[in-house]
Amino acid sequence: MQIYYGWFIVAYGIVASCISVGTIISLSVFLNPISQELNTSHAGVSSVSTLAFLAMGVGSFIWGALSDRFGTRAVALIGGLLLGAGLLGASNAQDLGELQLTFGVVVGLAAGSAFAPLTALTSSWFTRRRSLAVALVSMGLGMGTITIAPLAGVIIEFAGWRAALASLSGLALFVVVPGALLLRQPPPELTDTTASSTHPTDWSVSQAVRTPQFVAIALTFFCCCGAHSGPILHMVGSATSNGASTFEGTAMLTVAGIGGLVGRIVFGLAADRYGARRALVVGLSLQALTIGLYALITSVVGLFVLSIFFGIAYGGVMPLYAVLIREYFGARIMGTAFGAVTMVANVGMALGPLAGGWLYDSYTSYVGMYIGAGIIGAAAVLIALVFRAPSEPKTQPLAAH
Repeated sequence: MQIYYGWFIVAYGIVASCISVGTIISLSVFLNPISQELNTSHAGVSSVSTLAFLAMGVGSFIWGALSDRFGTRAVALIGGLLLGAGLLGASNAQDLGELQLTFGVVVGLAAGSAFAPLTALTSSWFTRRRSLAVALVSMGLGMGTITIAPLAGVIIEFAGWRAALASLSGLALFVVVPGALLLRQPPPELTDTTASSTHPTDWSVSQAVRTPQFVAIALTFFCCCGAHSGPILHMVGSATSNGASTFEGTAMLTVAGIGGLVGRIVFGLAADRYGARRALVVGLSLQALTIGLYALITSVVGLFVLSIFFGIAYGGVMPLYAVLIREYFGARIMGTAFGAVTMVANVGMALGPLAGGWLYDSYTSYVGMYIGAGIIGAAAVLIALVFRAPSEPKTQPLAAH
C-alpha cells in the first residue's frame, strides 16, 4: 500500500521541530551549570532564553514569508545549517554576552525555520484530517522536552554543558539538514482543490492583518505563550525549590512533555470533530487552571500529577492557531500569516522566562510567577471566547504580498 506523501512531510516536521525548538526549550536543564561556570544569575541565563524566543519569533515571520516565495525545502536547509553553526558557537561561549549572541540570537533565528514553515506546508498537503496532521507536526515541540532535554541532561552529567551543545549541533547538521531534501510543495491540483473547497477567496497579507480576527488570534497566542513559557523554563528550578531533586525536576519536565504529546493528538482530533476554536477555548481554560494550581501545590507527587495536565493543556492548544489561520485566511499566505502570529506569540514566550527569573532572584520564590502567569492565561481564554471567522475580502487580491 502506497503511503500518502503528506505523511512524510509530517514525519520530517516532527523531527525538525523536535531538534530545533526542543533545543531552546531544553535550556531549562542548562540553567544551573551555565550560571555556575559563567558566574551569572538565573535571570542572566534566562535572558538567553528570552533572546532565543524573540529571535525565533522574528525568524518565524521571515522564514514563513520566504517559504511562501521560495518553498519550504530551501528554508529548512538554510535554517538547519544556521542552527548547527549557532549551537557549535554556543558550546564555545566564554561569557554571557557570547552565549546571548550565539544561542540567543543565532540559534533562536534558526529555530524559527522549523515550526511555522513546516506547519504551513503540512496544512497545504491535507484537506481531511488537517487538524490532526498539524497537531502531529507540533508534537515535535513536546518531543523536544522528553528527548532533547533528557539527552542534554545526560551529556551534561558526564561531559558538561559544552559537550551537550556540541552534540545538539551534530543533530542539526546530520539530521535536520539532509532530511530537508525530502520536502516537496504539494502538487498544483491539490492546492487548487483545497483552496476551492475550504476557502474560495484567499486573502492577501495586508487584508488579513487588518482584520480584528487576525489581531485576536495573535493576542490569544501571545497570552497563551506568555502564560506557559515561564513555568516550562523554570519547572526544574521550581521543583527543586520545593524539595525535589534535580532528577525529579527533570522528570517532571519530561512528564509535562509526554502530556503535551497526548494533548496534541486529543485536541487535534477534537478540533477536526468540534471545531478548532472550541477546542482552543477548552485547552486554554485547562492551561490557566493548572498554572494557578502550581502556586498552591508543593508536594513532589502533586507536582508530577499537575505537570501531566499542564502538558496536555499547553501542548494541545499549540497547533490550533495554525488551523485557525488556515481556515480563516486560506493557503496562499499561510506561511507569512502563521509566521506573523508566531512572531507575536514568541514575544510572550520571551517575557515569561525573564519575568520568572527576575521574580525568583528578587523573592527566592516562584509563587509570584505562577499567579501572574495564571492571570495571563485567563486573559487568553477571554480573548478566544469572543473572536469569530472573518467575512470574505471584498475584492480578489492580485498578489499575496
